[in-house]
Parts: sequence; structure tokens; C-alpha cells
Amino acid sequence: MRLVKLVQEQTASLVEHLTELRKRLIWVVVVLVVAMIGGFFVAKPILLYLMHAEPASSIISLNTFSPWDAIRLYMQFSFAIGLVVTLPFTLTQIWLFVKPGLMPHEQKATLRYIPGAVFLFLLGLSFAYFIIFPMAFYFTSSVTKSLSLTETYGAAQYFTFMFNILLPMALLFELPVVVMFLTKLRILNPIRLKKLRRYAYLILVVIATIVTPPDLISDILVAIPMILLYEISIVLSARIYKVQQERDKQWLGEADDGGLTGAK
Repeated sequence: MRLVKLVQEQTASLVEHLTELRKRLIWVVVVLVVAMIGGFFVAKPILLYLMHAEPASSIISLNTFSPWDAIRLYMQFSFAIGLVVTLPFTLTQIWLFVKPGLMPHEQKATLRYIPGAVFLFLLGLSFAYFIIFPMAFYFTSSVTKSLSLTETYGAAQYFTFMFNILLPMALLFELPVVVMFLTKLRILNPIRLKKLRRYAYLILVVIATIVTPPDLISDILVAIPMILLYEISIVLSARIYKVQQERDKQWLGEADDGGLTGAK
């Protein structure tokens, strides 16, 4: 009977957690949709600016190959704007979901990660737009010219190419915050991160090779910041882990003192 009761309690707890997660996901989707609707109305000036900035300004003209291309552009930009606007809300919902399982001091500490995560996301977008994207574009353009092909770019294809570089890179810049958060939850620690270092380096170099032109300089320019992000993540994880170890020792010391006092 006790076993059955325990299973029922665990099942009920799991259902409650899944219900809570579903509720928060619904709110995230609702806010994303609202932000996308707002982004649809402010997408035009951003779109026009990017069409007249480098490297797009080096193209004679951007073309549309379908009546739907202009709508597609608006949808792409509204989604990108909605994603950026919704990011703080999404992170807050994640924090609220895990909050009940955290100690009071952990709740305050993890809440501070949200501004840092937003900053790193924007930093990743900037790095990708001003460094990686121009390199990738000019490289592909030079290959096109070397084959004596006429460069006729579709606006939708041009910006799809851009977003396929910007968004993944912005998410990769979240690595330090993700590592700190998982360390706070005791899922990761610096010891494990150091053991995984060689595999992490390999994965990061492969990603750098994929998102950049196939030349050594471009790969190095992207791989080095990503490896630095991983090393920064280890340092930040070590700081959190050290505080956790000290608190654990303090708690064990207090528990031992209490036991000795009780025994007397």
C-alpha cells in the first residue's frame, strides 16, 4: 500500500509539474505572437536600413521572385523582432518554473542571470552581423564572380541567409549563462566541464567551420571567441561551485555540531 501511495504521489507531482510547464509555455507563445504582431508594424524601417547597409549596398538591387516574397520578409523580421522582445519574458518563465526547487539565495542569484542572458544574446547578434555575416557573404560573392556568374539576389533568400547565421550565433553566446544556471542547479560543475573540454573545443570548431567561409582565417576569427566563451563559462562555473562547496561544508559542520550537542 505504501508503495502504491508513493507512486501515486510521484505521478501527481509529475502531472503538476507538466501542467505548470504547459501553462508557462502557453504564455511564452502568447507573448511571442503579440510581439510578432508588433514587430510586423516596425519591421519596415529595419528592413529598409539593412537593405541599404553593407554588404547589401554592394549589390545593385535585391529582387523578389514571388508575389509572396515581400510578405515573407515581413514575417521573417517580425519573428526575429518578436524573438528578441520575448527573450526576457521567456527567461523569466524558465526561472519561475525552477524557482520552487531553489533555495532563497539561489532564487536571487539565478534571477540576476536574465539581464546577462539578454546582453549576451544581443552581443552575439552584433558579432554575427558585423563580423561573421559580411565574411560569409563576401566569400560566397567572390566564388560567384570567379565562375563568371551574374549576381542576382532575391531579397527573401538574402535575409534568410543572414538569419541562418545571426540567430544560431546569438544562441551560442548564451553559453556562459546556461553553464552558470546549470551549475547553480548542480547539474554541471567545473570538473565535468574540464573533462569535456576537448570534445567541446571540437564541437565549437566544427560549428565555426560550418557558419563561416571555408578559409582558415575566418574559422579562427570565429572559433577563438567561442572557445573563450567556453573558458569563461568554466571560470564562472568554478566560482559558483566553490561557493556551493563552502556552504555545504558549513551546513555539515552545523549539522555535526547539532548532533554532538544533542548527544550531550
